[in-house]
Amino acid sequence: MKAAEIIRAYYEAFNRQDMDAFLALLDENVVHDINQGERQIGKAAFATFMAHMNRCYKEELTDMVIMTSEDGSRGAAEFIVNGAYLATDEGLPEAKGQTYKLPAGAFFEVKGDKVSRVTNYYSLNDWIAQVTG
Repeated sequence: MKAAEIIRAYYEAFNRQDMDAFLALLDENVVHDINQGERQIGKAAFATFMAHMNRCYKEELTDMVIMTSEDGSRGAAEFIVNGAYLATDEGLPEAKGQTYKLPAGAFFEVKGDKVSRVTNYYSLNDWIAQVTG
């Protein structure tokens, strides 16, 4: 599979909430750089992160644009996060089912047919303004 196909499959699985298919696209030692947070390493850590996120948020990604390097080892995606804040996340405002629409992006490294690194970016300040406004 080419990098663009892997990234597209990753986001399609995310949108379907198919965590088995989503996690199957990750390398066992995947590096996950969390937006304005820590770096986590390993598929198990990523699965724990996603379980937490899926408890606190319901999100669908739209307006997806995927770009890749010529050699297929790196990629990027830009998209809109359409979400609902379901359960209060520690250190963040109280959840009351607020909805939000947020531009975001991610950078990828791909090795073989697996995502070996993903780094996510969005404006936390924008998100906070939307859920508290």
